[in-house]
Amino acid sequence: MSAFKKGQGALSDVNVRQFTIGKDDEGARLDRWFKRHLPQVGFATVSRWARTGQIRLDGKRADVDTRIEAGQILRVPPGNATPVGTPGKGERPRAPLTEEQIALAESMVLEKDRAAIVLNKPPGLATQGGSGTYEHVDGLLDAYAAEGAPRPRLVHRLDKDTSGVLLIARTPGSAAFFSKRFSGRTARKIYWALVVGVPDVKDGLIELPIAKQPGTGGEKMMVDESGQGQTARSRYRVISRAGNAAAWVELQPLTGRTHQLRVHMAAIGHPIVGDGKYGGQTAFLTGTISRKMHLHARRLRIEHPEGDLLDVTAPLPSHFEASMAQLGFHEEDGDLAIDPIKPIPEKTMQKRAAKAHAKEYRKERRGERRKRADGEKGAGSAGRTPTGKRAGAKPLGKPGAKTAGPKTAGPKVAGAKSAGRGDAKTAARPAAKPAGVKFGAARASVARAADAKASGARPYARKPAGGPPKGKPR
Repeated sequence: MSAFKKGQGALSDVNVRQFTIGKDDEGARLDRWFKRHLPQVGFATVSRWARTGQIRLDGKRADVDTRIEAGQILRVPPGNATPVGTPGKGERPRAPLTEEQIALAESMVLEKDRAAIVLNKPPGLATQGGSGTYEHVDGLLDAYAAEGAPRPRLVHRLDKDTSGVLLIARTPGSAAFFSKRFSGRTARKIYWALVVGVPDVKDGLIELPIAKQPGTGGEKMMVDESGQGQTARSRYRVISRAGNAAAWVELQPLTGRTHQLRVHMAAIGHPIVGDGKYGGQTAFLTGTISRKMHLHARRLRIEHPEGDLLDVTAPLPSHFEASMAQLGFHEEDGDLAIDPIKPIPEKTMQKRAAKAHAKEYRKERRGERRKRADGEKGAGSAGRTPTGKRAGAKPLGKPGAKTAGPKTAGPKVAGAKSAGRGDAKTAARPAAKPAGVKFGAARASVARAADAKASGARPYARKPAGGPPKGKPR
């Protein structure tokens, strides 16, 4: 977090503010710093301040794409001041949490330090809000915020009916650090699941592209091999089996698509127990096995901002644990070896970060252009007459001239064109010559030959062209 100091810069205004760049913002772009700490200052305002030299880093001018370093002094001109933790543009003020909500938030905590909070999300609790969803993890994050500190933020998600490890970043810097590890595929996420049937291959890799299923509003995914789906890869390992009825598997998503594990397991004929959305009625086992979904984020291994390795395991929910016991599975048999984390080159990470920033910048600019266009459209239509004609415009044509009547719409014919200027000559031309009909000299020659034949005279014959020149002997 950046510390606030009273302005003592070159500007005469006493309201000039100075901030000390904290360790969490090390290496971030200057415009990203404003979005974290002064969310009410828009990108256009930051660009104008930088362009006119009102923003200074250690007394020097800085651009919006300047990478900041810990310990630098940032001078910000007055205006648009927003305390840390205040909702940004378009955000509604959040209602204070109740005692029950605070107790629920505290009961989910597995580990907590200066950079991260690790939760064990129960099944049935959504990660983020949506249409008709009012109870979710994102709404409980205020319970973990210290006084005057930034609000913790989500780094990744779990489905509503999926339980297990969920990582929360406590600072903007740690959020950026963890997000890079997830997008760079260096984080290891281990899931446990009970599936219907037993896969023939005990240790397999599923590579099937995934896309949104049409007509579901993006609420359901499907395997799409038409070339439009996103690449998705999942690894599974069979830990144990209960005859041929069910199997206990370990799942590792190697990409991060929506509902990826659920779609992939259903695609190979072994849906997750309780997942009626993708498995239908075949996803439910008979007997006393719970009808809840049996998918649990068991373990997470990820690099920590302080250089250590964060490795957290979440205990099973009660319905999963009961199903394991009924099927004869033992929890201690499930902790298999995990492949070591392969670090991604820094250059690759920088390219991905630049690509993500460019995408976000285009979204912001698109929103600004849309607002500008709407404003110009509203201003342009303010002085128009109801008829849509320009005020004071003269009527076209001469006074007293006949005006063309209304056009009648007739049936359209494929290939037909309306007659316009220059089409009169085309209309006066004869139609194309039908087969067997002759015109001009050819028609006269035929007529003479017919008359000569009827009278018994010798038909007229033209001399062949190409004879000797006149005046010269043959």
